[in-house]
Amino acid sequence: MNPSTIKNRGQHPNDPKIFAPKWQPIFHEAVSDLSFLLSKGYGEKSATQLVGNRYRLNARQQKALGRMAVAPSAVSSRQMKACTVEALQNQSVVIDGFNLLILLEGALSGAYIFKGMDGVYRDIAGVHGSYKRVQKTEQAIDMVGQTLAEFGVTKTYWFLDKPVSNSGRLKVRLLEKATIADYDWEVALVFNPDKAVAEHEAVTISGDGWVIDNSTRWFNLMAILLEKALIQPLPPIISAF
Repeated sequence: MNPSTIKNRGQHPNDPKIFAPKWQPIFHEAVSDLSFLLSKGYGEKSATQLVGNRYRLNARQQKALGRMAVAPSAVSSRQMKACTVEALQNQSVVIDGFNLLILLEGALSGAYIFKGMDGVYRDIAGVHGSYKRVQKTEQAIDMVGQTLAEFGVTKTYWFLDKPVSNSGRLKVRLLEKATIADYDWEVALVFNPDKAVAEHEAVTISGDGWVIDNSTRWFNLMAILLEKALIQPLPPIISAF
């Protein structure tokens, strides 16, 4: 494929406007309200819409709001299960493949990234049944491999959504990268990667709240990459607090 035809996962044309600095205090209040409702057992979808309408947030802003708001109890439990960099030495990790790669591709392309109440960084992109490589895909894969190798990770398991088109091609590329760099990687295509990742015995790498909540241990890889400025230039980041 001609590189010039491969697009990046960058900003939506309206993002600089709807995530401008003037919106920061509004997002902080909205996230606080939504987190409170989630702590009371309100449904995420209905509560997000309720709070979003109150603060006059459009659909894209509401999507970002949902990425940042987390019930306080979930924040505490996720923090208790989080692994440090030192704890990864001689450990295996299991990666929620599309979740990590699409987020990293977006960050490398300058897309807006959202830091949740739980300290997890998320985007507002998605696969939607089809995955296409972009200009930053190769760099994203290399960054994951090199970073985990530096942290002393001995084996990496990748899980990808089998129904998503081009997942097979991505699997081949990941294994090619592993062969070139001498990484011990296994890549599996499964129908329910969230469940497969959460039930795996290795340390989880994912930004999905459900996956983190249902895993025994997890590692916040994107926090390391962003907060230690390993991604340059840093993408614009909207924080929940």
